[in-house]
Amino acid sequence: MTESFHRSGEYENPYEGQQQAPVNPEWPPPPAYAPAHAPHPRKRGRGPLALIAAVAIVAAAIGGGTAYGIQELTGNDTVASSSTSTTVVPSSQKGTVAGVAKAVSPSIVEISADSNAGSSTGSGVIITSGGEIVTNNHVVAGASQIKATTSDGKSYTAKIVGTDSKKDLALIKLENASGLKAATLGDSAGLQVGDQVVAIGSPEGLSGTVTSGIISALARDVTVPTEEGQGQQSPQGDGWPFEFGGRQFNGDTGSSTTTYKALQTDASLNPGNSGGALIDMNGNIIGINSAMYSPTSQASSSSDAGSVGLGFAIPINTVKADLAKLRAGATD
Repeated sequence: MTESFHRSGEYENPYEGQQQAPVNPEWPPPPAYAPAHAPHPRKRGRGPLALIAAVAIVAAAIGGGTAYGIQELTGNDTVASSSTSTTVVPSSQKGTVAGVAKAVSPSIVEISADSNAGSSTGSGVIITSGGEIVTNNHVVAGASQIKATTSDGKSYTAKIVGTDSKKDLALIKLENASGLKAATLGDSAGLQVGDQVVAIGSPEGLSGTVTSGIISALARDVTVPTEEGQGQQSPQGDGWPFEFGGRQFNGDTGSSTTTYKALQTDASLNPGNSGGALIDMNGNIIGINSAMYSPTSQASSSSDAGSVGLGFAIPINTVKADLAKLRAGATD
């Protein structure tokens, strides 16, 4: 895992200036007068069928976001959900990393969590204006005190609402928060290898850090620890341990683990990016960053640790499917 511990052109007419022959010269010319007794068109009333058609068109335009939007109205706030075609970024900056960063950074927080194992730093994504935040379970697991800081420097105390260690997800809620800018949750089902993405988080406590890259693989089976405190990073640690393809990286994952299908990205992720956002170029959240590969061995120094272009994120559709459980206060 990746939390850190502190210890317009015109067409040319080729026939211009030439007399053009009629297309069908054998056709008779049209009559020089209008037909007599031409019937006037009848105006049709806008009856029930027309109304139904209009409603159907509107529903079709809304598309896949409808069902999820209705589902999430059961919470204290509405979670903004969209298809991948929805654009959060202003049109003048559409498709640019700068545009994505400007639009989404206010929805990303730095999380500091204190526990018996020490103090850790991670990231989180604001999903409602009232302060609901999605992050990784391993960022807040076992925490006795949680603080979240928004991009404008405001600090809030937070409480855990629910956790799901099997998906490495957690939902926390800021106390006395309102009017926050919520992120728009996208659709990870339509992602393709090569799609451009942006990552925002707080690596090594450097809040609001923006990196970019592509989706380099889909549906990677990544195995991570589930037990509280297991495999957590020491001050000289190598990053959060994970397992892939039968091999363990960044340390021992231990005996209690869980495996999920992850998005792989070459956007730079470092300790502290955990729980932060992986974003498409329209500004939609398409993943929650959760793990990184570091080449550091046990014998080397922590200063050698860092991103080598192998990062993993939990697909946002997995997050959306888990929200109801997290809001209900699940703690497994």
